[in-house]
Amino acid sequence: MKSFSNRYIYIYSTVLVVVVAAILAIVSMVLRKPQDNNIKAEQMQMILQAANKTVERVEAEKVYNNYVTTELGVKANGEVVAKYTNGKQELGDIRPFSLNIKDEYKKYKANNNDAVLPVFVYTKEDGESIYVVPVRGIGLWDEIWGYVALKSDANTVENVVFDHAGETPGLGGNIKDDPSFPASFVGKTIFEGDDFVSIAVEKRVGKDNPHKVDALTGATLTSNGVSDMLKESLKFYVPYFKSLKK
Repeated sequence: MKSFSNRYIYIYSTVLVVVVAAILAIVSMVLRKPQDNNIKAEQMQMILQAANKTVERVEAEKVYNNYVTTELGVKANGEVVAKYTNGKQELGDIRPFSLNIKDEYKKYKANNNDAVLPVFVYTKEDGESIYVVPVRGIGLWDEIWGYVALKSDANTVENVVFDHAGETPGLGGNIKDDPSFPASFVGKTIFEGDDFVSIAVEKRVGKDNPHKVDALTGATLTSNGVSDMLKESLKFYVPYFKSLKK
C-alpha cells in the first residue's frame, strides 16, 4: 500500500479546503441576487396585501410600483427625512423601502433618536391614500411582524397582515393562517379623539369595541405579543399620523 507523507496530506487537505471554499463562495454569489429579489418581492407582496391588494409574488414589484406612489422615511418625532416618489429620490439619500426595519426598531427601543422607519403611501383607484407601516414584536417562541394599513384619516384600519418565525401551527400560527384574525382588525381605530390607544388583543372582547379584537383561542401569549407589538410599533408613528390630521 502506498503511503503518503504528512506534508503531502497537509498540502492536499489545504488545497481541497480552498477549492471547496471557492466553489461555495461562487455558488453563494450566484444565488444571492435571486434570494435578494425574492425577499424584496415578498416584502412588496405583504405591503400590497395590507392595503387589500392581493398579488402573486412574480407580479408584486410591477403592481407595487403602480400603486405605492410614495415611500417616506420618518423619525419618531414625526419628521420626514426621506421621500421616494414615483421612482425618484426627492428627499434624503436613502430609499425608505431599503431601510432595515429590524435594525431601526432596535435603535428606537434603545431611545436612539436617529431611528428612521418607513411609511408606504398606497393610492387606491379612487385616489384615496392608504398609509401602510411595518410592525415588529415577539410572540410565544420567536419574532412576529407584519404591516398595518390605515385609511386616509390615519386612524381607521384598512387591513393588516401578520407573519411569524416560529409560532405553534393551529394556535399562535393563526395570526397568519386564520384569515378571520387579521380581518377582525378592519375598521378598528388607533386613536380615541387625539389620544393614541392602539388596538388591544384580549379575550372575549366582542365586535363592538373600536379599539380591541378577540384573542386567538389557545394562544394567549402570542395574542399578547401581537397586542404589545401594535402598541409599541404604532407609537413610533403617532407624531407623523397626528401631522396628517392638521
